[in-house]
Amino acid sequence: MIEGRKILIAADAGIAIRSSGDVSNAIGACLGMGGVILADTDLSPEFFDLRTGLAGELFQKFMNYRIPVAIVVPDPDAYGERFSELAREHSSRGLIRLVRSLNEATEWFSE
Repeated sequence: MIEGRKILIAADAGIAIRSSGDVSNAIGACLGMGGVILADTDLSPEFFDLRTGLAGELFQKFMNYRIPVAIVVPDPDAYGERFSELAREHSSRGLIRLVRSLNEATEWFSE
């Protein structure tokens, strides 16, 4: 619980995104919750390769269901220029935030 909201920590809830089917399963686990925190270790390498569409699918589905997501990526630059740009775009707005630490994620959910 963060500020009275039920926020799932993906690893604690057994949520990992390794394929597009995992996105739907994650949505199901998050329904009725105040949001979810995903770490970079909860995500497959395909997620960070934007050409695969996995990141786009996750973003779109969570936005459609209006479920806030904080994705903790301590070093976005390690995943390439395109992913780093995406991280900058989603660092301060919207339902999907890319943050650098768990502390930053919990601060966002506390706002």
